Amino acid sequence: MVASGVAAGIAGSGDSLTIVNPCPFASPASMEATSSVEGHEAELAREITGFSNPLVKRVRSLREKKFRKAEGLFLAEGLRILTEAREEGVLPEMLFHAGSSHPLAVELIAAMEAAGGDVIETTPDILSKISGKDNPQAVVGVYRDRLTPLERLDRTKADIWIVAQSLRDPGNLGTILRTGDAVGAGGLILVDDCVDPFSVESVRASMGALFTQSITLARWDEFLAWLRQGPGQLIGTSLKATQDYQEPRYESPSFLLVGNEAQGLPESYEAQCDLLVKMPMRGKADSLNAAVACAVMAYELLNQRRRM
Repeated sequence: MVASGVAAGIAGSGDSLTIVNPCPFASPASMEATSSVEGHEAELAREITGFSNPLVKRVRSLREKKFRKAEGLFLAEGLRILTEAREEGVLPEMLFHAGSSHPLAVELIAAMEAAGGDVIETTPDILSKISGKDNPQAVVGVYRDRLTPLERLDRTKADIWIVAQSLRDPGNLGTILRTGDAVGAGGLILVDDCVDPFSVESVRASMGALFTQSITLARWDEFLAWLRQGPGQLIGTSLKATQDYQEPRYESPSFLLVGNEAQGLPESYEAQCDLLVKMPMRGKADSLNAAVACAVMAYELLNQRRRM
């Protein structure tokens, strides 16, 4: 699924990418140069060498959830993740780099400059301060958040959707996004109190799948009401289930419900599932990691459709 460029502050497709709104971080106090973008003056910082620069402080603040929520922005680090985003037609609103000569970095910088985006060269130490890592990646991008409202989801665009309930671990969330990308899922719907999908840890764990999968936040009652308005089979896994996960013939679209890592699905949520299944456990363990169980189930759904 190709992500919308407009949601990321760009418009266009393929090799044509245009920044349609300057980064809200741009301010006269923090910028060192200006350039005309889309017919108006947009502030562009070309080089930052001081730790006390206000822009550095504001970008670093995006490591905290309250600032990400307030700004509607998040950080993504590393050539692989930012290249995945670019290949999906999504450019950051700001790009920080430390003079990398890697071909992927050169291509990314060229794409940003062609689109009129903010490209900022800085030092490895300042990149480390922004990312919070001793050994920072070659590039750091500031992106607009990528949430899709529940009412805008088109359930008919994919056979498989993943729904996570009270997921708490960013590594699991990132792995589930990667699984969704691998099986061609329509997206990930996060219900109840889930970990922030735009935290640095979640973004890193997704390895770029954040830019190929839609992400939606909803309360359980909101999701259930939306689901029952159209076609869709809600499938959960449970230790109490009597049916093996390979026995049923799953319907399309399938909504695979993944529970909290420690508690699993609440009984009331299980009761709302159209189908409950279980996976065989031959050893002493009585359950799988949430992300692993999700992957096993997602590939079963995919394999059934491949055999049709």
